[in-house]
Amino acid sequence: MRPVAAVALAGGAVAAGFAARRLAQPAQPTAAAPTPVDASDTAAAPDTAEAPDTAAAEATGVQQPRLAGARGHLPALEGLRGLAAIGIITTHVAFVTRMSYGTPVRRLYGRLDMLVAVFFAKTGFLLWRAHSDHARRDRSGTARAVIPYLRARLVRIMPAYSVLVAVAMVLLPQNRINGPGVWLRNLTLTQIYQRKFLVSGLTHAWSLAVEMAYYLALPALWTGLKNLRGDRARWRLPAVGAFGLSGLLFPLIPWQRLRILPRGVNVQILPPAFSAWFASGMLLAELATARPGLLARLSRASSARWGWWATGAGALLATTSTRWFSEGFRHPSGREYAARNGLTAAMAFFFLGPVVLAPAGTRFRVLESPPLQAIGRWSYGIFLWHLIVLHYAFPLTRTALWTRRMGVIWPVTVAGSIAVGAASYRFIEEPARKLLSPHA
Repeated sequence: MRPVAAVALAGGAVAAGFAARRLAQPAQPTAAAPTPVDASDTAAAPDTAEAPDTAAAEATGVQQPRLAGARGHLPALEGLRGLAAIGIITTHVAFVTRMSYGTPVRRLYGRLDMLVAVFFAKTGFLLWRAHSDHARRDRSGTARAVIPYLRARLVRIMPAYSVLVAVAMVLLPQNRINGPGVWLRNLTLTQIYQRKFLVSGLTHAWSLAVEMAYYLALPALWTGLKNLRGDRARWRLPAVGAFGLSGLLFPLIPWQRLRILPRGVNVQILPPAFSAWFASGMLLAELATARPGLLARLSRASSARWGWWATGAGALLATTSTRWFSEGFRHPSGREYAARNGLTAAMAFFFLGPVVLAPAGTRFRVLESPPLQAIGRWSYGIFLWHLIVLHYAFPLTRTALWTRRMGVIWPVTVAGSIAVGAASYRFIEEPARKLLSPHA
């Protein structure tokens, strides 16, 4: 991609933060009925559950219309997460059936793994929301204690993931040569910091390693911004925008040529390269807890929401352009990678935005439909287990690896992953949560 594109996208991240700060300025206040707080969110953000109004209402005495994302559980986000999980499966099936390049549709198949950005943005939104609300209520300190927060994160991802590592290492013949060091690096999610870290059935776990790094880093970030509260909370949007900008600049720096990082380590999957994806959700958290402004007004009408989603889809489609980007699973240049990450950060922002910034009580019939809610609820297990399911889809359908039978392999992999994901949720994730965090 042309050098100016990466620079423009990088500069746009901070510009977006400043623009969003202006767009978050309030509209004329109107009365709104209080909306009950979802009990599932109170453990994550106890301070936000005590009043139905926003921080602005506390300061002015005038009740503001609350946005859906200000607090509580958002079922539509589960639906989006479920769709993202199916998209990621589609890319991996397309790769092993040689259907990820050659035509516009195939190139789209090959880029649906960019929907990982939706997972990261949702994580950024949910983990940041309590702190942005805390700051706008002009409260000192931080919204959550670090140790309970880290424990909740570990309980959420490690039990099922640990089982996956054991199954992949024991069940897949090509993994039987792996020694204790490989086991340890994969169990501790430190494999991405090594050369040649790929392990069959676990190649997708790089994203969990990145998430774990951000789980550990976010307390430092929210502590660093804890004084941006009350009147100074308006500076939080530019600060988060700058954090996102760092992820677009990171791939442009020749770390290995400067001998800062060892050769052989893939710089493009190290955690700093993905801050724009997390920041897109964090920006939405800041906007959702601020006084409703122009962006909120642009999320009220259903037709406007389709505009958001169309813009996000356009950003995703732009990553498939062979004029700007390489196709397939080729290692891109730093500039190309930064540009692609900028587009996918925008995609995640526009996909989640109309759900988060819609008025409280807005319903999304498709995203909240029972099938998508179930897939969203099981999506972590679906994501975890889908590569092992894909591995066995070939012998099950009597198909040779790399055969162009995506129409056969895809439905078997999707159906099998949903089934195994449901079982993982029922027999591993939920029992572990109840055992290890009974009060969460």
